[in-house]
Amino acid sequence: MIQIDLTGKTAVITGGGRGLGLATATIFHQAGANVAINYFEDPGGENRRTAEAAATELGNRAIAVEGDVRDRQSISAMFESVAAEFGSIDFVINNAAILSDRSFRKMEDSQWSAVIDTNLTGVFNVCKEAADRLPDGGRIVNMASISGFVGFFGQANYAAAKAGVVGLTKVLSKELATRNITVNAVAPGVVMTEMGQTIPEEARAEMLKQIPLKRFGQPEDIANTILYLCSPLSGYITGQTIHVNGGWFG
Repeated sequence: MIQIDLTGKTAVITGGGRGLGLATATIFHQAGANVAINYFEDPGGENRRTAEAAATELGNRAIAVEGDVRDRQSISAMFESVAAEFGSIDFVINNAAILSDRSFRKMEDSQWSAVIDTNLTGVFNVCKEAADRLPDGGRIVNMASISGFVGFFGQANYAAAKAGVVGLTKVLSKELATRNITVNAVAPGVVMTEMGQTIPEEARAEMLKQIPLKRFGQPEDIANTILYLCSPLSGYITGQTIHVNGGWFG
């Protein structure tokens, strides 16, 4: 039997306290890895409490660590904290993202900037700070989206950011290949996280009709793919976007 054993390795998962990030942190922890669950310190402290609760639930080898992906200095400090705790950083999963949907004509400049700053510039910042800290053979997995390929109504900002993540992934895969660091993206379809459940029921029903497997994704479907991309089984895969959407697109 082939098993994925990441004992002694460390994964940093941005936005790891809920949804896809939490599912990813959980499965990496189950595979033996140390996990650093990143969160952004919001005014009410909800993100911190959620991340700390997740780390407590996982137990040993799991920590919550603050870092704002929009701020390079903050991310640098985050990586230093993780390295001080676990000694090394082997895997970086760029999961942190926000939504601010509105039709193109009505979208405010602030809505555009907020989503681009977090979902695209944030990925650049994390990769920039991670690259020199990863060992040769390290892994980066960036979260893209089906939206970046099909362009859902009201998501000009989100679709543009996620399409940008795909392009960034391709470039980084070439630039980091000399150190055998692989860089890939995962593009989920609609997944039943808190974010996915904000889609109106009528719209979800129409989306479901387009999925050959006749179900929406579960967080574990995405987490399993990320685990594979960080395992020894995927060492010859880089610069790719893996579509995980039940056959909807790809």
